[in-house]
Amino acid sequence: MLVNTWQHAGHEPATGIDWAIDNLFQSRFYPIFSLLFGISFVLFLERADRWVLLRRLFWLLMFGLIQHTWYTGEVLIDYAFFGALVLVPASFLPGGVPVLVLGLALLGWSLVNDGGVLPLDGLPDIVPTGPLLIPAAFLIGMGLMRLRPPRRLLAPAFAVSVLTSALLVAVWASTGDWTVYLAAAIAGAAAYSTGLLLALRPWLSAVLEPLGKMALTNYVSGTLVIFFAEPLLDSDPTRWSVIAVAAVTLAVQVLFSRWWLGRYRYGPLEWIWRCLTWFRYVPNGLESGRDENRPLPDPGVT
Repeated sequence: MLVNTWQHAGHEPATGIDWAIDNLFQSRFYPIFSLLFGISFVLFLERADRWVLLRRLFWLLMFGLIQHTWYTGEVLIDYAFFGALVLVPASFLPGGVPVLVLGLALLGWSLVNDGGVLPLDGLPDIVPTGPLLIPAAFLIGMGLMRLRPPRRLLAPAFAVSVLTSALLVAVWASTGDWTVYLAAAIAGAAAYSTGLLLALRPWLSAVLEPLGKMALTNYVSGTLVIFFAEPLLDSDPTRWSVIAVAAVTLAVQVLFSRWWLGRYRYGPLEWIWRCLTWFRYVPNGLESGRDENRPLPDPGVT
């Protein structure tokens, strides 16, 4: 929410807030969400077939097309497109090693090619032209979920990623090399992911889990907040409005998500998405019990 809000604010003149967000947060989170999307694919395919998954991606694409009418930076179209193009074929590969190797290879290629952004000139702006870091992270997430690496690797992975990120940020500050910036972002994403897993405690899970279970609802509602707050964001040269809008929105979403999930099984848009995927009404009240006939996990989105 902080990064998305900042991206839609004015950036002249540059401030310390701009530097902090650009070097510590910008480009660090979409790799994490893409990784989670790949992980969720494995969970999905444990309970449903690929045809249902393709239907689910189709409706995710429809959500993205609707959101695109007011929010130019939306990523749902990219997720649906790359999910069908990359993850579905990769799901036929045996085991986790081939998928992980493929993901790392695509990650490396995209890093040395300025993020691997597809230069599809002349096509409508709704056609995904986003960085190939997204499908690369999809594949890495799928591979890691299949391999289930042991928890003892978290601490060394965190230490290496933190040191690497700090070093690359320093190099980026002195050189301005875009490849270095992207590498720093990937290292930062790894540091945030492994660091959170190491720091996770029950009280923190209680805050984060409702947000995650209503990821689609919170993402879309957050983009609506940004759309309506854009005049304020553009007119504030200090950028403190960016932090205020993001903090207030997140606080409201935490409270609303906990309140909603205390009464319903799925978030509002998650429930609509599920009904559309299965082409039937899915009970949403807690009293309706678990939907054993069609157990469908909700892949997380940004």
